[in-house]
Amino acid sequence: MRRPDCGRPSCLLWARSMTQPAPETIRTPKTRIACDGTGDGLADAALGHPRVWLEIDTDEGFADCGYCDRRFILIGGIADKG
Repeated sequence: MRRPDCGRPSCLLWARSMTQPAPETIRTPKTRIACDGTGDGLADAALGHPRVWLEIDTDEGFADCGYCDRRFILIGGIADKG
């Protein structure tokens, strides 16, 4: 991953994203998952974000939600350590 020009405020955000762990990690047996930020998908949608569909790349073994930074890990995949 290429580091952005550190003369910009985005440099601080980039550095933070490289050191912060995902706020929540969910293990799943499926490679295509939906995230709406509410957890189980049944809670009040006003508490989450718009539903997005994510595809887990089997070469990486995980996918991150762009809204809530939740990480979905493919069970038995390369990123599964648990």
